[in-house]
Amino acid sequence: MPRQCYAALARSLYFSPLNQPPDGKRMKQDNILVIGANGQIGSVLTAALREVYGTYRVLATDIRPPLQESGPFEILDACQGEALDRLVRRQSITQIYHLAAILSASGEQDPLRAWNVNMTSMLNVLEIARQRHVAKVYFPSSIAVFGQEARPVNTPQYEVLIPETVYGISKVAGENWANYYYRKYGLDVRSLRYPGIIGYQSMPGGGTTDYAVEIYHYAIQKRPYTCFLRADTALPMLYMPDAIRATLELMEAPANRLSVRIGYNLAGMTFTPAEIAHSIRQYLPDFRITYRPDYRQAIADSWPSSIDDSLARRDWGWRPQYDLDAMTKDMLQHLEQHYHLHGTTTEDR
Repeated sequence: MPRQCYAALARSLYFSPLNQPPDGKRMKQDNILVIGANGQIGSVLTAALREVYGTYRVLATDIRPPLQESGPFEILDACQGEALDRLVRRQSITQIYHLAAILSASGEQDPLRAWNVNMTSMLNVLEIARQRHVAKVYFPSSIAVFGQEARPVNTPQYEVLIPETVYGISKVAGENWANYYYRKYGLDVRSLRYPGIIGYQSMPGGGTTDYAVEIYHYAIQKRPYTCFLRADTALPMLYMPDAIRATLELMEAPANRLSVRIGYNLAGMTFTPAEIAHSIRQYLPDFRITYRPDYRQAIADSWPSSIDDSLARRDWGWRPQYDLDAMTKDMLQHLEQHYHLHGTTTEDR
């Protein structure tokens, strides 16, 4: 079937009460909207949600078409409130995952645009979710909420928030708006402060921790890597499978167990560029790395080196499953398979 026909069929079947999911699985009955589904986290989270709820109960949206459709998709700019409202009503949405944002490094190139995009889309989601009685909203926050005034080691949940980037400022504001809508209107908004996210599924999109993804792509192709951070820059990180699992676990947790209505601190592991290079050399001993810090170094220096996520562990049982070496082994195995199958290089991407 041509791609256009498949997309039209998907939309015609989507959420019809008379149609069961084509895969025949017995799924949960929520209708899920993912905003920013083409991003590093969004693409993987969308697939995970479809495993839980069924392909045709999870509508992926973004401002551009995906490289490959795997289920219902529509073009959506969440800054356009009327378009978002129409979609939520037409598809009887019960949960919204709002992942669209301009990230830390990209945001510093055009701060006003980053602020406008991040905040306009966030407020549209919250207000429409309130008006249309959406059951749950997910809003990803970030360790970018912290600045140099915060304790850098084992940074606690309730710490001073004076971020160094417009991205971080927008996340602090988003957390406070989420808390406001929860307390004033009872809107069930949930959030995680992601550290740097590392995954093999896609290239990153303009974050300060992007090196920790790029380095694996270069290593598997036996190419030297030039890192934009110093060798000793320690930052908290999380492997993608843990990030997705944490998101789903938080959203499935009973509301009465959640004590945090801003963003939960979330931690997985802490390492430096030198340590990740050492981990890679256990499998690729000839891998070479050099260091050429740029403007992203100042951003990284303002962030914590480790995070206290004890409230997430207490409230909903969070536990990471991957450390650095386990992640390195899994990343290299998947990327070796990817490049073998596709024959692409980082220069092609």
